[in-house]
Amino acid sequence: MTPGLWELVLKGIWTTIQLLVLSALLAAAVSFVVGIARTHRLWTVRFLAGFYTEVFRGTSALVMIFWVFFVLPPAFGWQLVPLWAGTLALGLTYGAYGSEIVRGALSAVDPAQKEGGVALSFTPWQRMRLILLPQAVPEMIPPFSNLLIELLKGTALVSIMGMGDLAFSGNLVRLALQESAEIYTYILLIYFVIAFLLTRLMRGLEQKLKAGVGKTPTRGVSAHELKRAETTGVGASSGGGVLG
Repeated sequence: MTPGLWELVLKGIWTTIQLLVLSALLAAAVSFVVGIARTHRLWTVRFLAGFYTEVFRGTSALVMIFWVFFVLPPAFGWQLVPLWAGTLALGLTYGAYGSEIVRGALSAVDPAQKEGGVALSFTPWQRMRLILLPQAVPEMIPPFSNLLIELLKGTALVSIMGMGDLAFSGNLVRLALQESAEIYTYILLIYFVIAFLLTRLMRGLEQKLKAGVGKTPTRGVSAHELKRAETTGVGASSGGGVLG
């Protein structure tokens, strides 16, 4: 390829990374707000959060991008630029999936930990911030890593708006060179490299968070010692939770 075409591809990579970061931040915020709301004591809050989750999980991300970019402007009298339209559509869609990850991780925390917070007269927000989230967040990282990779691949959908992301730039290069195999092989490799780096980053974050709550791998401890520690509370260290 010529230097000009490579420059087009590099601009597409930068646009894809921008869209990925912005939509991931929005999806993360939505995931935690809605996921925590799914565990709220008021049924109205749980119902509204559940309704949002079901609506956005049950609709196509591609159709949502169409809706945000082409339906909202005439309905409300304003137009979003493609970057923000893509960010909004992808962030809200993948945030619905992420909210289930948050809800499931919070529900999986040992009930004894919650009861300990109640015994210490913690408010619901203190229990969430000091007990539940520190234990639940490390367990969210692996599924969030998968969701982030899915979001990366979902960014290619914004090319339908004419946004110059990696997929759109690759198609322009293909049309210019009339060569599909070579161009799309390059595009596949670029997506793979970005996904691989994201996976490494998330794995490092998971190890750091788990070490922070004492969930480090146990070395040099026999199965008999682990069983004894679980039943008697003495002998081996099994890496307990915040209150354990």
